[in-house]
Order: sequence, then structure tokens, then C-alpha cells
Amino acid sequence: MRLLLASASGAETAAAVAILTALFALMILIWVAFWKIFTKAGEAGWKALIPIYNVIVLLRIVGRPWWWLLLYFVPIVGLVLLIIVIHDLSTSFGHGAGFTVGLLLLPPVFVLILAFGDSTYRGPAGPEVAARQAR
Repeated sequence: MRLLLASASGAETAAAVAILTALFALMILIWVAFWKIFTKAGEAGWKALIPIYNVIVLLRIVGRPWWWLLLYFVPIVGLVLLIIVIHDLSTSFGHGAGFTVGLLLLPPVFVLILAFGDSTYRGPAGPEVAARQAR
């Protein structure tokens, strides 16, 4: 790393630091947005900050079983489940397939819209909840 920085000019180093700072700020902003999303869904916001546990809570918010977390590590299955959970998140807040596509293609923008917009949590959208409500 030192060799890389030693060979870079001052402008290149400043640009690299600016990019890293912007990415760090975006990461913090996304964490704050998920804090707000969790709060809207009736969960404690701090749960969004804890890795792995935040996914378990997100699965609970959208009405999916916690063990789906284990399936995220299966290469193609994990990608399919991610899309399903993102659609369930969109549906849980009263949005449709168009918003799901937005969450998939421009996640920072649509997560911020979900968190700080006028979206309200309408309950879990997963089939597990629908089955419980039918009983």
C-alpha cells in the first residue's frame, strides 16, 4: 500500500481519499436509513447496526423464516432469495414491483426513499404471515 501511495501524485492520492470518504459516508447513510426502516416496522433501530442479526430482523419484518439466512450462502439460491426479500420489503411498505426494481438497481436511492419518505409499514408481506392470518 505504501508503495502504491508513494508512486501516486498528490492529486491521485487526494482523489482516492475523497472517494473512500464518500463511500464511507454513503455506508453510514444507509445504516441510518435502515435504522429508520426498522423503526417504522416496529423494531428497535439499533438492530440495523449489528451484522447478521440485522438480516434476521429484516427477514422477520418481511415475514420470512430466520433460517433463510443460511440459504443466502448458497450461490444462486442466495441471489434468488435476496430478490424475494427485497420484493417482500417493498410490498410490506405498500409498494409494488416497480419499487422493487428500483431497490435492486439503485439501492441507496430507494432505501432512502423508503426510510425518509411517506411509506408506512403495513405488515409482513411473506406467505408465512398470510398462512397465520388465514387460521
